[in-house]
Amino acid sequence: MRLDRILKNSGAVIVEGNGAIEIDAVCSDSRKVTRCSLFVAVKGFAVDGHEYISRAIGKGACAIVYEDQEALDFQLTGFERDGITLIKTDSSRRSLAIIAANFYDNPSEKLTLVGITGTNGKTTTVTLLYRMFMALGYNCGLLSTIANYVGTKGTEAVNTTSDPLTINSMLNDMVNAGCEYCFMEVSSIGVEQDRVAGLKFKAGIFSNLTHDHLDYHKTFAEYLRCKKLFFDTLPPDAYAITNIDDRNGMVMLQNTKAKTVTYSCRSIADHTCKVMEQSFEGMLLKIDGKESWSRLIGMHNAYNLLAIYTTAVTLGAEPEEVLMAMSTLLPAPGRLENIRGPRDISVIIDYAHTPDALENVLKTLREIAPDRELICLFGCGGDRDKTKRPEMAKIAQKMADKIVVTSDNSRSEKTSDIMADIKAGMDTAGKAKSLFIEDREQAIRTAIMIASQGATILLAGKGHETYQINENGKFHFDEKEIVNGIFEENR
Repeated sequence: MRLDRILKNSGAVIVEGNGAIEIDAVCSDSRKVTRCSLFVAVKGFAVDGHEYISRAIGKGACAIVYEDQEALDFQLTGFERDGITLIKTDSSRRSLAIIAANFYDNPSEKLTLVGITGTNGKTTTVTLLYRMFMALGYNCGLLSTIANYVGTKGTEAVNTTSDPLTINSMLNDMVNAGCEYCFMEVSSIGVEQDRVAGLKFKAGIFSNLTHDHLDYHKTFAEYLRCKKLFFDTLPPDAYAITNIDDRNGMVMLQNTKAKTVTYSCRSIADHTCKVMEQSFEGMLLKIDGKESWSRLIGMHNAYNLLAIYTTAVTLGAEPEEVLMAMSTLLPAPGRLENIRGPRDISVIIDYAHTPDALENVLKTLREIAPDRELICLFGCGGDRDKTKRPEMAKIAQKMADKIVVTSDNSRSEKTSDIMADIKAGMDTAGKAKSLFIEDREQAIRTAIMIASQGATILLAGKGHETYQINENGKFHFDEKEIVNGIFEENR
């Protein structure tokens, strides 16, 4: 594609060279540069792409997008500048997103792109939307925390919201595969870092906003601003769909140009839901006055299902068909997965890793089995928001009969230090009913061993993940395998 076409509306201006040259690839990673590449030097948090400009040119880059003139001049010292097109921008990060969309011929405009943002429920909602629309006969794509899908072909995901080149490449693959819809998680960090700039969303969904990512955003107000920015940038022909039961639900709509749609489980809204009854096998819902059975459980999943229903109906699907398709949906991997074992013990595996998510899951388990002993096993991730550690401890102390504190992707931090932060949130009574075991597999074995007849054990934090990360690297760790193995040993 011609360079000047790639740069259209990107805010990047050619200051030296030729805009008519043909570009074969766009890269922000110098290791991926090949002949006739456009290299975009992005200032990251750990790495500054400007430091790799000379390496990119050496590998064949014929055009460079940059924002730091001094860094560029330093990198070009001793280089022959003839034949290299230099392009200046105020924001390499934002320009990269627009450039990526242009390079792949704006694939988001050729399908119905739906994004969801919020602290909790993103993965469940997009995954189930994908499955439901596939069941309704549409070819669809999925971009989620767990996996990315082009039709039925899936690959493991790396980030909640990928980089712009990856996003647009996958959207292009979806268009080429005949996909009509794509359902995508949109993180606050992804919005703040302009990863979704240049994408045309047909609908944006807001689930909820609670304590998370303050290690990155620093304040809750900044976290809120980044979530809201997603809705502020939706086009007039899009839909802004929001949960008005969350105190920030209407805030998301304040400056949006999109058409607004509301949903609620507690008050009057465009679409409403009420939980009629529930058990470990599922729950009976009344959505817009019509009863529907779901295999999912918990009030938070009632909100997720209502968001799915609201989105589908808003996009033109028939309500009766949507309710029928919803009744066949299974939970997303690692979301309230139930493993029944000897002595009528139920082990629930869930991704809950924020205070609000942990409280929601524990509340659900308590409501479903109020007379059963409830054991909560959890840890907190290293190199992440430390302020939520004592908060999660307080919630576990309030809602569980026994607590097992353990490791959860400690990364470069010592697990013992993380556990100390968690312990600081407990009072004497909380500490008295808690065990602190660094080895997570041993912690799981202990939780099962101390469980009474018919107990419910929540393994929180890992969910779908099949690995652990510590200071020594990443290694295989699958909680379902471990639990099933322990149960087999005791049958």
